[in-house]
Amino acid sequence: MPETENSVQQSAVENDIPVAMRKVYRRLQRWRDQRAGRERIPESLWAAAGELARQHGVNQVSRALRLEFNQLKRVSERGGAKGRKQSTPEFVELIAPYTSSGQGRAIEVEGPRGKLRIELNGTATAELIGISRAMWEMLA
Repeated sequence: MPETENSVQQSAVENDIPVAMRKVYRRLQRWRDQRAGRERIPESLWAAAGELARQHGVNQVSRALRLEFNQLKRVSERGGAKGRKQSTPEFVELIAPYTSSGQGRAIEVEGPRGKLRIELNGTATAELIGISRAMWEMLA
């Protein structure tokens, strides 16, 4: 096949590859053209493909780059190249679930000045504990 005809076919195939994946596609094609025998794909290419899979999905990337789905999935899940440092969150907000069952709650406090009863509807248990402690300290 003449060289110009081969390059026209290759550019037609490359046009089917999403723009975001073309750079890695070209690197893989270059490696495939130059490899000897059944040489393994270099880790750097797997890392680049794994990054694309995290952004665009394993199925789309494995089809576009002609890579084995399960291997690409493993690479994308482990985070790419070996030894890559995972970032740790600096702040994590924990939101307690709403624990009220819709039933009313009552607080009764007795002190030297008398007795106090407060009925609360729809208040979470944690809030109820905080309110009762504050009232107890006020009355004591």
